[in-house]
Amino acid sequence: MWFVALLGPTLAFDVSTRNITAIALVAVALAFDLAGLLAFRASRTTINPLSPERASKLVTAGVYRVTRNPMYVGMCFLLLAWAVYLSAVLPLLGPVVFILYITRFQVLPEERVLRQLFGEQYIQYTARVRRWL
Repeated sequence: MWFVALLGPTLAFDVSTRNITAIALVAVALAFDLAGLLAFRASRTTINPLSPERASKLVTAGVYRVTRNPMYVGMCFLLLAWAVYLSAVLPLLGPVVFILYITRFQVLPEERVLRQLFGEQYIQYTARVRRWL
C-alpha cells in the first residue's frame, strides 16, 4: 500500500484530519479485534483461524451478533486506517483486495468446516448475521 501510494493521486486531507481519522479507524479496528478475541476466550474455543475444525462452540454473542468475522473486519479497518494515513487514492484498494482474498482463501473454507461441525445451528446463524458488516 505504501508503494502504490507513490504511484497515484493523493487525497486532500490536512495533516490533523488525516491523523485523527486514521487513529479513529485504528481504534475501531482494535475494538473489533479485541471483542472477537474476548468472545472466543469466554466461550473457551479455539482462536486459531488455521484450525477451524478445533472449534468446540459456535460463538454468536457479543460482536458476533454484528458480524461473523469481527477479527477480519478489524484487520480491514487497520488497512483502511493505513490508506487514510497515506493520503492517497490507490491504497484504498488494499482493504478491498484484503476482503476478496481473505473471503476466498480463509472465510469460505472456515464456513464449510463450521457448517459441518454445527449444522443447522450454523445455517440459522448465517441467516441472521452478515459475513462482514
